[in-house]
Amino acid sequence: MPNRGEHIVGRDAIVAFLTGKWHANSDYALRKSLWSFYDNRIAVRFQYECHDVSRPVVRSYGNELVGGDKAGLMVRREASINDVAIDESQRRYFGPRVPRSTAGLSLW
Repeated sequence: MPNRGEHIVGRDAIVAFLTGKWHANSDYALRKSLWSFYDNRIAVRFQYECHDVSRPVVRSYGNELVGGDKAGLMVRREASINDVAIDESQRRYFGPRVPRSTAGLSLW
């Protein structure tokens, strides 16, 4: 779920945070669309949907710029993310795999 106010430092803290987040969220489905890439930077548009027992389904969408080091680890991330509570009937994405009928289609 949205956790934009947390600042996590160190690999162990990141692993613990993500482990807790993945246990709390269910029915998580992510779709990304590549905007651009160059050297060690990438820009994507994304949408994902998930929920936990205490909240309705949330669709999060936005843009993300990521930079990595030579080992492939993320060293910089900038994202603009919007969260919208939706009804289960409004869901667009289900499961981890992209259905053939929607593969390659724009997110918007």
